[in-house]
Amino acid sequence: MKYGVRNSLTASVTSVKKGDIMSQVECRLEGAGTLSSVLTTDSLEDLKLKEGDRVVLLVKAIHVIPVKE
Repeated sequence: MKYGVRNSLTASVTSVKKGDIMSQVECRLEGAGTLSSVLTTDSLEDLKLKEGDRVVLLVKAIHVIPVKE
């Protein structure tokens, strides 16, 4: 399947916090750092995500706002 996303990062799922409606998935990036994703619990269950899974994180933002302090 093709995606309209140009930014992708390989990661491992480090934790899953499952809620009634929404869930949070924490991932450790291959390079350094972590990213967190919030998705519906239905989507979490459809993907069958669990700790230790290898995933590709697709990053799509509609706004990028640079700030200089």
